[in-house]
Amino acid sequence: MVNRNDLPRVVNAAIDAIADAPMSAIGRIAARRLGRPAPRGSVAATRFDDRPRRVLIAPVNYSGQGTAWARALERADPDLSARNMAIDVPGGFSFDADLVVPVGSYHNDADWQERQFEAASRATHVLIEAEEPPFGRLLGRSVGAQARALMNRGVNVAYLAHGTDVRLPSRHMAANSSSYYADPSIYVPRAEALAARNIALVEDSGRPAFVSTPDLLLDLPGATWCPVVVDLRRWAVDRVPRAQGTPLRVAHAPSVAAAKGTALIMPALERLEAEGVIRLDLISGVPSAEMPPAFAAADVVLDQFRAGSYGVAACEAMAAGCIVVGSVSQQVREEVRAQTGLEVPILEASPDTLERMLRDLAADPDLDARRADMTEFVGDVHDGRRSARALLEHWIAPATPHDRKDRSRATRS
Repeated sequence: MVNRNDLPRVVNAAIDAIADAPMSAIGRIAARRLGRPAPRGSVAATRFDDRPRRVLIAPVNYSGQGTAWARALERADPDLSARNMAIDVPGGFSFDADLVVPVGSYHNDADWQERQFEAASRATHVLIEAEEPPFGRLLGRSVGAQARALMNRGVNVAYLAHGTDVRLPSRHMAANSSSYYADPSIYVPRAEALAARNIALVEDSGRPAFVSTPDLLLDLPGATWCPVVVDLRRWAVDRVPRAQGTPLRVAHAPSVAAAKGTALIMPALERLEAEGVIRLDLISGVPSAEMPPAFAAADVVLDQFRAGSYGVAACEAMAAGCIVVGSVSQQVREEVRAQTGLEVPILEASPDTLERMLRDLAADPDLDARRADMTEFVGDVHDGRRSARALLEHWIAPATPHDRKDRSRATRS
């Protein structure tokens, strides 16, 4: 792929103009290149169970989180039917969803777009993920217009930000000296413009807003943290024990190498592997279903070193009984402590201090205590209970003043 930082300014301006005008002639041509729609009527629309509350989460399902939040809501509230919808992007990681829509149909099938809008209009609540339009190019592909159309049908709409959709590069670089936005592979002007636009959309809407990671509260201070969710049973696989005297087994999954800081940590990892201190496993292109055994074969998982936060991969590794090492900002650690009373157990390291930490871990004969901290934390914070509570109490079923008095009285007693 061409690095946009290498292109002339006029070319970048033209690219952005096309992207910002999806209903123009050129925009329509670009949409067709994403794929032809499936045969008319062959792609289903969302269906809900007959429950008093019906919630749709759409349309991205990043890291399977839309599905996970939907299941968490249904476990928390027997009067609620939750469904999620996701765009099937070729080359993705094959996350399960209640409704998977081919990318060509999502963009280019007006019939499906209308049917899905009618289905969503039968929901009581719709959670729009990552400020992406849930109905493709319907209503000019405008997220705001689609949200207003739902509200005109009596649907309660909220927004949930996942990450780069609202993470403002200028703010991130000012607060984080190792910010991945400083990487030469990232075209910051476009990222800045999109994040600013999405922040304005959410704030101007006046609708409830949620973020999936605590660092995003810096960008959307009026939002509520809805923690990412992992299926603890799925990740509680039998671990492969490390034989005495063998190298420390270290795994790293550079899904987005620039954001993870892979290039910054590889020199240290290569030195340690050459010395026989560690055995390195770079996990790439592995489908989601095959990740639990991959993590079960690792002692340590290296997470993010440039984002200043932690996400789904770190939680999955902790649930699998791995020791997770990464760089987590003080703001994130303090926010998690304030909201949960727990410390984030991820071991803090920078690219400069990682080598020393791995040498110490390799020499530690008993890592079980650190593993226990990891599994206890993810079981308390990221099993879905706190996520469902956030969505219910701050959007779907907020407490009435009478309820709040009862809760306050119960707390005092």
